[in-house]
Parts: sequence; structure tokens; C-alpha cells
Amino acid sequence: MKRLAYFRSLTPAWRSMAVVVWLCIGLAGTGCSARRMAVNQLGNALAGSGGGFGSDEDPDLVRDAAPFSLKLMESLLAESPTHRGLLQALASGFTQYSFAFVDQTADEAEDKDLTAANAGHARAQRLYRRARNYGLRGLELNHPGFEKALRANPAAAVRMVKKAEVPLLYWTAAAWAGSVSLAKDNPDAIADLPLAAALIDRALALDETFDHGALHSFLIAFEVARPGAGPDAVAKARQHFARAVELSGGQQAGPFVALAENVCVKEQNAVEFKALLAKALAVKVDARPEWRLVNTIMQRRAKWLLGRVDDLILPALPPAEPKPKP
Repeated sequence: MKRLAYFRSLTPAWRSMAVVVWLCIGLAGTGCSARRMAVNQLGNALAGSGGGFGSDEDPDLVRDAAPFSLKLMESLLAESPTHRGLLQALASGFTQYSFAFVDQTADEAEDKDLTAANAGHARAQRLYRRARNYGLRGLELNHPGFEKALRANPAAAVRMVKKAEVPLLYWTAAAWAGSVSLAKDNPDAIADLPLAAALIDRALALDETFDHGALHSFLIAFEVARPGAGPDAVAKARQHFARAVELSGGQQAGPFVALAENVCVKEQNAVEFKALLAKALAVKVDARPEWRLVNTIMQRRAKWLLGRVDDLILPALPPAEPKPKP
């Protein structure tokens, strides 16, 4: 009876997953094909659900629950190594988990406990690399030898990738860039940044509207950090910002935070920095339930950045006094 009550308390998506989990357990001693079919069904359910976390209002609950979901998907992938949905979900899941709950937490610890912050950033880098590797495996499914080709000739390699693979391009690039950003003292890692650039540029060429402006939101920060960024990098970042806000209807906090953190700090523009973060905090997290979690997390970062404005942006120098006339 307790099991039945628990089952009825689940959402429809999680009920489907629970049924297949129990089915997998029941098939554990049966034929390989039946077990593989059950594993693939559960993989499809998990990969398609996104874990059901996006609309959650409690980031701490998601932080504690996400590792189980990620490890379950890894276990299923071990049984079905070419499951495209699982590879994409793991690339996405580890990237988001690392940014929201490891990398950002380490950032916040820097002023209080540098040792803990360094350890957190090292862990975040490992998780980003894990996500990147799953993304590359996903791209290898349609394009055997893709990573080798990418390293040999990035522009030629990405031309093979089609529109249906834009999510893999995006999450692989985001994870790769995240990993490189935490490896400033590793020349080999930094040398990989053009590869992430090739992936994100191909994704933008294939579908610039992907996920309500996710590519443009990513590029706000990436334009000013990409290899060979020219004097127009800030102008490009601002163009991506405008498009990200347009495609999200102004209902995502991320673009406002990205422009404040990556452009306003670069330009030492305190007025715009504060105005953008105020707009991020003004986003109504319940207006789009599917974005509730990401908006909550980005608003947390906005508050943290506002608290560091004096560290990030130097006060304006007083005007020079006129020299006395001789």
C-alpha cells in the first residue's frame, strides 16, 4: 500500500520512469535484448524529462537531487553506450549542475575561504570536462572521428553537423568554455578555446533562435573572451544581448547578468552594471514556470554581483584640478 501511495504521488513523467525502473529490475536476470529495451525506454524517459527540475522553486532541493538523476543516467548509458538522448542529457545536466551548484558556490566562497573556493573551482572544471566529453560522444554518433577532425580543422569539421544536433553543439561548447575559463594557468586547455568557438558559431549559423536565445546569451560573455577578440567584441556582445532579450521576451534574468558581469565590468560602467542587475532582479520568476529555477539561480548571482560592485568597478577619479596660471 505504501508503494502504491508513493506511485500515485509522482508526476506522470516520473510515474513512467518508475514503471520502467521496476521493469528493469524485473528483467535483470532475463535476456539481454529485453533488458536493453527496458534500459532504452528509461533512458528516453529521463532524457526527455530533463529531470523535471526547470520549474522547481527550491534550488537547494534540486542541488541535492540532481546527482542521483545524473548518476542514474550514467548507469543507463553504461548499458546503452550509444543512446543519443542520454548523452545529450548528461552533457546538459553536468554543465548546468557545475555552473549553478559548484562553480557559482566557489565564486561566492572566494572572499571567505580561498582554499574551499579553489577546491570548488577544481571540481567544477572536472564536471565541465565530463559534460564536454559526453557532448563529444554524442556528436561522434553521426560523425565518427569528429573530435579528431575538429582538432585538425575546426571549420571543416563543424560543417558536417546538422540543425538537429544544435543542442549537442551548444552544451558541448558551453561545457568546454566553462572548463577553459577555470584553467587560466594551463596553456593546453586554453588552446582548446577555438574548438569551443567553432562549435558555438556553427550552432548559431544553424539555428540562432535555439532555446529562446540561449546561444546569444552564451555569446554575450564569449565574444569578449574568444580567441582573437577584436575591438568590436563589446559591440558584438551587446548585439547578442539585445537578441537574447528579444527571443526570451525579457523574461530571463541571464542576459542582464551576463552583460553586467562581462561587459560593464570590462568598461568599468557602474551605472549600467547596477541598472542591468536591477532588471535581472525584476524578472518575475513565476511568469514562465519552465524558467523558474534558472531565473532563481541567476537572480542569486545578480545579488552577489551587486554586493561586490566596489571590488569589480573602481570609483571614478575626481576631476583634475586646473593648473594655476603662472
